[in-house]
Amino acid sequence: MIVSRFVETTMKKQTIKIAPSILSADFSCLGKEIADVSNAGADYIHVDVMDGHFVPNLTIGPVVIKSIRPATNLPFDVHLMIENPGKYIKEFSDAGADIITFHHEAVANPSEIIKQIKSLGKKAGISIKPKTNPEVIKKLITELDLILVMSVEPGFGGQSFMPDSLDKLKSLRQWIDESGKNIDLEVDGGINPATAKQVIAAGANVLVAGSAIFKHNPDDYYKNIELLRS
Repeated sequence: MIVSRFVETTMKKQTIKIAPSILSADFSCLGKEIADVSNAGADYIHVDVMDGHFVPNLTIGPVVIKSIRPATNLPFDVHLMIENPGKYIKEFSDAGADIITFHHEAVANPSEIIKQIKSLGKKAGISIKPKTNPEVIKKLITELDLILVMSVEPGFGGQSFMPDSLDKLKSLRQWIDESGKNIDLEVDGGINPATAKQVIAAGANVLVAGSAIFKHNPDDYYKNIELLRS
């Protein structure tokens, strides 16, 4: 209860950011979809990169990111769900990524990857899967710009939110605030207006959402984004 009250008090001071996941967008007009959610009030554009090895799915790479970069001035929040992310950091940086997030489970030395990302002038993020204890990244917090908690198993959109992620968010929010650093605490997976309230109360300030935003048509994007933010 003490942690929960601490989190709720802290979060009143936080600005909630919404990061639409283009994995749920219409890829036949991806540039327009990105422009539409940007105009509807999004804060970041979330780009899921999957390699078919670290997760059982394939998505987009640097070439596509470069092609859609002109569609918006918003930061590209690029989530690398790939093996050996260090091999590709520069390619994603050159393609237009602003925040590059890799998985703790995919690397042996996360500090080296963080340094690599920052050496290119980009913000560095780290992500953990649902079964990973957040304690593994506690010592890295002061090196990071963003922490991403997966509230579903990474690899596919449209999954149901895992409530166990709430305790992770509470712990991470407390550690972030104790660090005194301005670090985004992001959550991805099963986010809708109902679960958004739960993760915000638990300490998240960046919400990734796909189907909850891109459902229906572009005329609804503003309403969908504001429902999550509130």
